[in-house]
Amino acid sequence: MEQLREKTVAQMVTENIKTAHIFKKYGIDFCCGGGQSIEKACNRKSVDLNILEQELLAANDSNERNYDYKNWKLPFLIDHIVNIHHQYVEENIPLLRQYSTRVAKVHGNTHPEVVEVEDLFHQVADELAAHLKKEELILFPYIKKLVIASEENSALERPSFGSAENPVEMMKDEHESAGAIFSKIAQLTNNYTPPMGACNTFRAMYAKLDEFEQDLHLHIHLENNILFPKALKLEQEVMG
Repeated sequence: MEQLREKTVAQMVTENIKTAHIFKKYGIDFCCGGGQSIEKACNRKSVDLNILEQELLAANDSNERNYDYKNWKLPFLIDHIVNIHHQYVEENIPLLRQYSTRVAKVHGNTHPEVVEVEDLFHQVADELAAHLKKEELILFPYIKKLVIASEENSALERPSFGSAENPVEMMKDEHESAGAIFSKIAQLTNNYTPPMGACNTFRAMYAKLDEFEQDLHLHIHLENNILFPKALKLEQEVMG
């Protein structure tokens, strides 16, 4: 038990992705803020550590399928992130723009929080659109080149950005910004709980925002806590 509580939240989710929903249930950040120990996270959120530990251990014993992301080869992990998570963002941003604008227009007078939700979502949507392109056009191709250079024991020209650490830190800052915006949206919407008598579009928007945030948390976790550390380690080995 002592060993488990000393692990960071990110380590726990990296070892077993099935624990992610447990941390989410207690409002514990496992992506951008995953560097804190489980014990410290519980103290900050006033969560009973013993109860949380039991739930985490039960998740480890579960027969539910567990994706072993931490042992995937980097090119495969990158392709997964792009084909699953980037594609999800690109497909759902237009729908959520439409929902948020419509709900703000129709219900903004009686539910002023949805006007702010609209503004916040449009902001994060613009940020994410640019963010994904930077990863797909600059950082991810470089990481794949590092893998090839390592496998072939060949030389690789240093990139214009100097080191992967520079774009990685930028991506992590942008992850932090997106996470903070969604935290504010969750707060404004009472954790995506539609008000009594809400219309179908109102309910659909809240459900889709909740789904979007969950996907974003996993997306950020895969990059911040698995892909980026491995890429930086590989770069050090290849470039010296």
